[in-house]
This record gives sequence, structure tokens and C-alpha cells, in this order.
Amino acid sequence: MLVVLSDTHSTGGPQLTDHLREMIEAADLVVHAGDFMREPVLDAFIAHAETFRGVYGNNDDEAIRSRLPAARTVTYEGFRFAVTHTQRGGQTALALFGRERDVDAVLFGHSHKPTFEATGPIPLLNPGSHAQPRGYRPGYAVLEPIGDRLRGRLRTPAGETFETFELRRQ
Repeated sequence: MLVVLSDTHSTGGPQLTDHLREMIEAADLVVHAGDFMREPVLDAFIAHAETFRGVYGNNDDEAIRSRLPAARTVTYEGFRFAVTHTQRGGQTALALFGRERDVDAVLFGHSHKPTFEATGPIPLLNPGSHAQPRGYRPGYAVLEPIGDRLRGRLRTPAGETFETFELRRQ
């Protein structure tokens, strides 16, 4: 299982519910799309995840920026994901970012709005923010292999699924 988070915006800990902590600890891979804010928050995610990959966001301090890239590509179950916090130019720029990296989907954050958008040239997934939703539903994403595709769910930090989707290789 792949767990995707973003926009924690914390100066202390990772702001995890018991459910979300269990999901992170059980995941094969945890991806965070930036805006931890302070290094202890990044360290806490790394401590809870068996395998962790992240990027820094616009609100992350220099300690985080020195440890994480602004963008990266990760692979899970044969699917390639481009990961960034944001790209200037919105969905068009995010899709171009994904095309340039020859990926199956783009994982991003910044808006705090949990969203899966598959109408453009590259599927775009924003898990939202589990800790600072800023008027949107708090969220994170889970992707699980089902045959040759990934079943995705946007979920609340308590574990309620509020949107489902599928990813197929591009």
C-alpha cells in the first residue's frame, strides 16, 4: 500500500490520528508532497514509515530543504509518480511536469484540497492536508495494487473514504 500526504504545517509533530499512524506504519511506501514546516516533523514521518520519500514545500525551513529535493520521481508496483509540492501554472504545469518525467501520475500538494483529476493528459492527485485543511475536508490518499491497476481512495484522518478512483499505466 502507498500512502500519500501533504501540507502538515506543524512545528512539533506529524499531527497523526491513531488511524493515520497505523496506515503509515503498515504502508510499503509513504510519500509526502511537502510543507512539513520544521525538521522534527519530517523526522517523525521518517520514524513511522518503513520507506519514506518526500519533497520540500514553500513553507519548509532550510533544514528540510537541505535534506529533500523540490521534485522527485518514485516508483510503486511498476507505476511511476512525479512528486512536487506545486508548479506555477496550475494543472497545465503539473501535467507538463509529469510528461517531462514520463510518469503515470503526478502527486502534489499546496492547495490543501484533496483532489483526483483524470481528465487531462496525466492524472493529478493532491491528497489534501490531514492536519491543516484550510476549509477543505482533511485528507490523505491510499493506493493499493489490484491486478494491473491501482485502486485509490481519498480518506479522512479517521479512515472514512470520501472518494475512490483507479490509476492505470499511461
